[in-house]
Amino acid sequence: MKFNWLAILLFTFSLAPITASAEPASKESVIVLMERTGAGDMGVQMMNQMLPAFKKMIPKAPEKFWSDVMAELNLNQIIELVIPVYQKHLTEHDIKEINAFYNTAVGKKLIRVQPAIMQESMALGQQWGQETAKNIAEKYKALSAKKP
Repeated sequence: MKFNWLAILLFTFSLAPITASAEPASKESVIVLMERTGAGDMGVQMMNQMLPAFKKMIPKAPEKFWSDVMAELNLNQIIELVIPVYQKHLTEHDIKEINAFYNTAVGKKLIRVQPAIMQESMALGQQWGQETAKNIAEKYKALSAKKP
């Protein structure tokens, strides 16, 4: 079978505009997306979720200590850490399209209900994990009981 070098060359050049338009997402557009979706607030949410575990680690710390810790958090640090992750997976075009979606009524609704969806999903996942662990433990116990 002969290769059609002209066809391969034309195909290669036809891909050039696709790859050229894959401009990396700018820091600014990622920040707009994070602000629009409330992703920056996730740092506060994560800290609030981790706080009980921290309090168990240092049970004698007074509440003032914990309120000071929360007040000193620099959420810009987590945002700066996360921006390259967005840039790794999304192009500037992607970010613009996503931002356009979040400007629609349904996009705004998704932003509004997403925290409840995540919270309920995490609770269900935790329940499922506990039930799965219980079933595995019971199976192992049954297996162990059969061995001489």
